[in-house]
Amino acid sequence: MTKVLVLYYSAYGHIETLAHAVADGARSTGATVDLKRVPDTVNADVAKSAHFKLDQAAPIAHVDDLAGYDAIIIGVPTRFGRMGGQMASFLDSAGGLWASGALHGKVGGAFTSTATQHGGQETTLFSVITNLLHFGMVIVGLDYGFAGQMTLTEVTGCSPYGATTIAGGDGARQPSDNELAGARYQGRSIAETAKKLAA
Repeated sequence: MTKVLVLYYSAYGHIETLAHAVADGARSTGATVDLKRVPDTVNADVAKSAHFKLDQAAPIAHVDDLAGYDAIIIGVPTRFGRMGGQMASFLDSAGGLWASGALHGKVGGAFTSTATQHGGQETTLFSVITNLLHFGMVIVGLDYGFAGQMTLTEVTGCSPYGATTIAGGDGARQPSDNELAGARYQGRSIAETAKKLAA
């Protein structure tokens, strides 16, 4: 059975919500799916004072966990047009997996959140995808089979490079139905690709 890891960092819950949708899409293929998050790089007092969403049920991942999956889908909010430091720090610690080739041929993808429509969604996705390519992974984005990314009738995230959402400057906007549909579509596509490559 195909094993999929949805690995994320979410300070305010937007990425966590997308992660659940990605996982639902992957599970729809019959895959076994785990949701895990990377550890924060700030202490608990700072996180609490900044109103981080601290009640996330997903367990903390360990770098060595990654080798046990057929597909890894990474979700992280943008920080100035690139992946946030928490995920970057986690991936930076995976040198042993890179050196051993433990992730070669596995399937990977990325999803993200920004405050604004033009806040770096695609560059953030590429910053994740670049890491996955260095690990030797096969990248699956959000293909145009998901027509929702082409809509002009509403403000929406999503691009061919991965599912996205727009949180708003104050974080009040939650992922829309269209954005969640994109996340489910990408999760399903990645799980299906991993299953085909394992056949």
